[in-house]
Amino acid sequence: MPMIPLSWLADHVDVEAGTDAAALAAALVRVGLEEETIHPARVTGPLVVGKVLSRVEEEASNGKIVNYCRVDVGEHNDPAGTGKEPSDLPSRGIICGAHNFDVGDLVVVSLPGAVLPGDFAIAARKTYGHISDGMICSARELGLGDDHAGIIVLPKFFPDRQIPAPGTDIVSWLGLGEEVLEINVTPDRGYCFAMRGVAREYSHSTGAAFRDPGLEGVLVAEVPEANEDGFEVVIDDEAPIRGNVGADRYVARIVRDVDPTAPTPRWMVERLEMAGMRSVSLIVDVTNYVMLDLGQPMHAYDLDDLQGPIVVRRARPGESVTTLDERSQVLDPEDLVISDSPNGSGTRIVGVAGVMGAQYSEVGESTKNILLEAAHFDSVSIARTSRRHRAHSEASKRFERGTDPLLPAVAAQRAVDLLVEYGGATVDPGVTDVDMTPDRTIVSLAVSEPERLTGVSFEPQRIRELLERVGCQVEGPNAAGLFAVTAPSWRPDITMAADLVEEIARLDGYDKIPSILPMAPAGRGLSLEQKARRLASTTLAQAGMTEVKSYPFVSDSFDRQGMREEDPRRQAVRLRNPMADDAPWLRTSILDTLLDIAGRNVARGNGDIAIFETGMVARVQGTRPSGLPSADSRPSDDVIEELRAGTPPQPWHTAGVMCGRASTQGVLSQPRSYDWADAVQAVQRVARAVGVTAEVTRAWVPAIEPVKGAPMPTPATDPAAVAPWHPGRVARFFVRRGRELIDIAMAGELSPSACRAFGLPARSCAFEIDVDALIGSMSAEPIQVKAVSTYPVAKEDIALVVPSAIPVSRVEQVVRQGAGPLAESVTLFDIYEGDQVAQGHRSLAFALRLRAGDHTLTAEESAQVRDQVVAKARKVLGAELRS
Repeated sequence: MPMIPLSWLADHVDVEAGTDAAALAAALVRVGLEEETIHPARVTGPLVVGKVLSRVEEEASNGKIVNYCRVDVGEHNDPAGTGKEPSDLPSRGIICGAHNFDVGDLVVVSLPGAVLPGDFAIAARKTYGHISDGMICSARELGLGDDHAGIIVLPKFFPDRQIPAPGTDIVSWLGLGEEVLEINVTPDRGYCFAMRGVAREYSHSTGAAFRDPGLEGVLVAEVPEANEDGFEVVIDDEAPIRGNVGADRYVARIVRDVDPTAPTPRWMVERLEMAGMRSVSLIVDVTNYVMLDLGQPMHAYDLDDLQGPIVVRRARPGESVTTLDERSQVLDPEDLVISDSPNGSGTRIVGVAGVMGAQYSEVGESTKNILLEAAHFDSVSIARTSRRHRAHSEASKRFERGTDPLLPAVAAQRAVDLLVEYGGATVDPGVTDVDMTPDRTIVSLAVSEPERLTGVSFEPQRIRELLERVGCQVEGPNAAGLFAVTAPSWRPDITMAADLVEEIARLDGYDKIPSILPMAPAGRGLSLEQKARRLASTTLAQAGMTEVKSYPFVSDSFDRQGMREEDPRRQAVRLRNPMADDAPWLRTSILDTLLDIAGRNVARGNGDIAIFETGMVARVQGTRPSGLPSADSRPSDDVIEELRAGTPPQPWHTAGVMCGRASTQGVLSQPRSYDWADAVQAVQRVARAVGVTAEVTRAWVPAIEPVKGAPMPTPATDPAAVAPWHPGRVARFFVRRGRELIDIAMAGELSPSACRAFGLPARSCAFEIDVDALIGSMSAEPIQVKAVSTYPVAKEDIALVVPSAIPVSRVEQVVRQGAGPLAESVTLFDIYEGDQVAQGHRSLAFALRLRAGDHTLTAEESAQVRDQVVAKARKVLGAELRS
């Protein structure tokens, strides 16, 4: 992210006196550039010029030779005869281990209270038999270089600068006392990766005068015209992306006789370091500096190693290159490369365009003659290459966001000027500028559009003023009320009217846009499906369960649950570009991911769990694979229909997992663990909450179409058929739609193997509800609430002998039907299987509470209800009254 020192920004815009990094951040956030952080000054506290008055070499007890120095630090001196070690002259006593200085030299002294880079605090301390009242600093200690062998002698370190008098604070003079603002730049604002762009935005925010350094005559006096004497460059792009050639402008300039030993000027080194870059050499530093200052990435080639012409082309199949980071890359035919021609036209790759140079023609310590490259590359091409090879560089960061196609010639001239000034170079008269940049886009903007999109009224003159501040060329409005707006060259993101409105709102101030809540249309609300899903989740939460959310991506969950290879639940959708390579499948069941969450909680010490999740699952059955449509234009109706057919059904499910203790031990009670009944009850609660009558039976596979009078389907015996549940301790819930049985849920105890696979305690239980199937069974009619009766209740107990295969819920349903509207509640209170009933049968005893709404029931009426229940049960279920 860009680092913005105020002193550098002030080169391009008038920064108000007294502005600090916080004030700069506040100004930039008004135009959409967010503050990331403010980096404090590298050095705080007293750092002053010192003059060495005396220097005495002494041998320490460890054999090391050190210097005891008296140093004049101006107003910070101890008066003569005073201080921690009195002296005949006003000065301070300091121990120094370096030997590259002498009496009379001007040095950098950090006094007690100073804090150097690395949070190194300076204090007076006794060392080598003396009190050292400060420290004479080396370049590395101040973060000005890597030299730690000797201290900084100011006239030698800064031969071109006037050294201040002893005692002068030089934190700012050394460039160490400046705060640096780091900002966050959104992808559409790539021009703000340079001081030029940030200075422009500061001007928009504050109205300060901006001097565009990207224009001829501002930062560079004159840009020469292209001529035939320049280095030959050929752009040969046979595989353009989106119809755009990979490079539509390429500027090359030749600079000779650069002094390879010439140092980078100190001011440039300081700015590079504040921007987070280290100084390498004058040539490399100049290209980096121009990139940071103007936003134009550049590259320097060793001219003596190049053989013309340079060819900008796509990589050929099988080509590879070793880049400057010493990685060997096998190139893709879409990659744009820079090549020269030692053995023919463009056969040797010297760089991956816009990303990184190659080892051929690399600038080295002895390089004197260079070819400077400043080009405009297609942003999509560079972005794909950078991601493909994981080669993210400062250059690619800018190119993939879009650079200014009018800038290369100005940037190249700026680099040439710096190399001539500081490297003693000479410039070839030849100038290469292959310019194929297309005409800039003209966008039509209606005068009414800003108000339509923002709610703020803008006069036509105000619209023109704001757009021209952005850098647009504006014509109109015409008789139809339309402006013809040409976007500035550095804003490739402005392509339509909405982009212009965004700029108008941004510069006018987002705070001026009113916050108005839209009126909700009458007669609308949550759909039946939404209400049911929320009600299901609310019901489980009110029952004491905790809702969780998980990513719907799975890997080996099917195997750990114990599903067979032919199990239809294993037929999952595989993602083309998964978030994680080890989880490429979409879940077909909520338990696919919920069991992992439960296991993770148990592994981390949370053994008492009752969690649930409501979400979608993906079912691949019935889908037809479809290809990826092009993004160049809106897909046709046929393509959209194919995409819909290729989108798998995604029904809503709710699932839960329970393990550990359901209740803790009390004074008069024992703890209770979760068991299968809790899972069954959770499903029953959800079904009752949405008004659906759910029947339950032991699980079976497959579901069998029932025949009137036939027994219920046979339970499954294959453990894998009901995985991950225990085959003998799992219930299947269904609803009846005429003669059809619709499965809506499974609930019960998890199998021992599944518990082990997911790290859960033995006999953990779980349930899963097909919420969409449950909703499909809901009645569209509103629930009618009966009035509360004040008449007394009558009680009847009935014991019915029925086949064991008939579910209790089915028997209860028939009892309720027989009792009719007088039945207030029907409760099972006893199940008996033994010698007193026939084999294959069981006795189910129900307690009926009967109540009328308008009178007290008589004994005859209660007996009549009892007879009706027995008759109904005998007819429907073949039941008999137990004697």
